[in-house]
Amino acid sequence: MLDTITPIPVRTTERVAEIAWFDDLCGGDTEFLGQLDPERRSSFEHCRDILLTAEKYGFKNILLPTSYVVGQDPIAFASAVAKLTSDISLLVAIRTGEVHPPMLARAISTLDHLLEGRLTINIINSDLPGLKEDGAVRYQRCSETIEILQQGWTKDRVEHEGPIYGKLSLASDPVKPYQQNGGPLLYFGGIADGAREVCARYCDVFLMWPENEESLYTTMQDVSARAEKYGRTIDFGLRIHVVVRETEEEARAFTRHLMSKFDAQQAEALKHRTQDSKSLGVLRQDALRQNADEEGFVEPLLWTGIGRARSGAGAALVGTPEQIVAKLNRYMDMGFRSFVLSGYPLIEECEYFGRLVLPHLPNVRLGDVQGRRPVTTPATPLTYGQLAYQ
Repeated sequence: MLDTITPIPVRTTERVAEIAWFDDLCGGDTEFLGQLDPERRSSFEHCRDILLTAEKYGFKNILLPTSYVVGQDPIAFASAVAKLTSDISLLVAIRTGEVHPPMLARAISTLDHLLEGRLTINIINSDLPGLKEDGAVRYQRCSETIEILQQGWTKDRVEHEGPIYGKLSLASDPVKPYQQNGGPLLYFGGIADGAREVCARYCDVFLMWPENEESLYTTMQDVSARAEKYGRTIDFGLRIHVVVRETEEEARAFTRHLMSKFDAQQAEALKHRTQDSKSLGVLRQDALRQNADEEGFVEPLLWTGIGRARSGAGAALVGTPEQIVAKLNRYMDMGFRSFVLSGYPLIEECEYFGRLVLPHLPNVRLGDVQGRRPVTTPATPLTYGQLAYQ
């Protein structure tokens, strides 16, 4: 634990946080870690119900992840549920390289208008499914994609030249988003130098996975210094699981329930369904467990058992409402302004957190704080017919 906390310079200077939940587009929702749950398989209906539960309890955003597994595509799913929601934002994961950037900008713009500005984007820099790619190529492609998106959202024309996408010269009318002052906020995660550099230069929120406070703080200092080189400040976000109950004994008992049917061989197979199971970030999550006590805790409240059964964020905050609120406030003191939370099973744990913790947090949409959504409805984008015949 850090002895003293000196806040990291962040873009959102107000002491607030965007409290988000996680949806099951990639499958994995379960009552018992390391087990496939036939009652909670990824389907449109189940993912819709998770999202609407999060909106009901007041979460301001929800992550729609992407992976080449059985489940839901994030853009298609977001389009289908957009008009079922009225308050929650959607944090849609986009793997760069899957869609030609001008057309990706157009798709995002359409979705932004459907949601009337309740859209944020999680930029993913991983290998394209089925390929093992050079890291420098991936980061170059990622950078060029973001440059093209942001030009389309903020300028009259897209004028781009680069080694991945060549020379582009396009009118930006077809891709104008609902959100102004820069378009949808861009969230970005990754522990490698290339990931830190891309986020520091282009993005708005650097998403991190759980580690001990010292490691988190060191990474935040590094990314903040990189952003400063470009004359920027960014916000920081934490993707982490949570188990909250009225008493600490109940909370810890539920971690034992989650592990009560754990099968190491099956859990390992589930972890390797996705291509990122050997990424630097996942390996750091695995290493975190090496310092855990016999119950799996590496800090008070920080339990690492979840990482034994899933790729990605591998630890959970476990405790009472008061303990969880205090820990999240401590993270806010460090400079965190976004928390993307989850718990298993996803609907039930969303309800626990929504009742016991959420009312006690300064919960906002970061896009609203940054003035991305206009006070009045923006002009309707030009249609194809208007462009052709005006």
